[in-house]
Amino acid sequence: MSDLNVLSEGINLYNEKKYSDALAFFLALPSASGADSIDIAYYLGLCFTKLKRYEDALLYLEQVVTAGQQLDRVQQCRFILAVIYTLSGRKRLANFELTKLLESGYKPASVYASLAYIAWEQEDVDRCLEYYEKALDIDANNVTALNGIGYVLAYENRDLTRALSCCKRAVEFSPDSPACLDSLGWVYFKLGLYKDSLKYLEMAESLDKENEEIASHIKTVSLEGDQR
Repeated sequence: MSDLNVLSEGINLYNEKKYSDALAFFLALPSASGADSIDIAYYLGLCFTKLKRYEDALLYLEQVVTAGQQLDRVQQCRFILAVIYTLSGRKRLANFELTKLLESGYKPASVYASLAYIAWEQEDVDRCLEYYEKALDIDANNVTALNGIGYVLAYENRDLTRALSCCKRAVEFSPDSPACLDSLGWVYFKLGLYKDSLKYLEMAESLDKENEEIASHIKTVSLEGDQR
């Protein structure tokens, strides 16, 4: 590992959320600076991630994981890799990274919630629900897991009472989340409570006007309500 004093200016810029400046600092470090290449790769990966330059981030995060130095860094980078792979539709790679995290003993609720989302995208409903349950076993107040399991149960018309309870709790913890509001609105729709459904769906839409799924839900509820 390098002398972190060499990197201190860039680390301070990163901690101050000046990600572009931090990135410029780390990219400009001369090869003779004495800084370890893996330390530099770690911070470059973080900076590119914060700037949403995900393809650039992958290059450096993968270097950290491959080097295998400092377990906590490797685990952090694996999780970021999994998120990037999920966002870019590379579900198999995301699943690989998350599975490796579990094998390393890193088992926070966020990992299981991410695995649940991937299972849902792969149309494996039972495995999806199993992972959400594991996430909630670890952290009963994990918003992602509460919202996810509530939405999946509603979508599948399974245990709507629990779906409502989970989605209500998710909204209590995250009242300005369009995803949570949308899920709660969808549960109310499944329960036949169209007025309550539209209330939450329209709240979700006001926070995320470009979301096609929310718009689709509103259309479905409105049409169904008009026919009653």
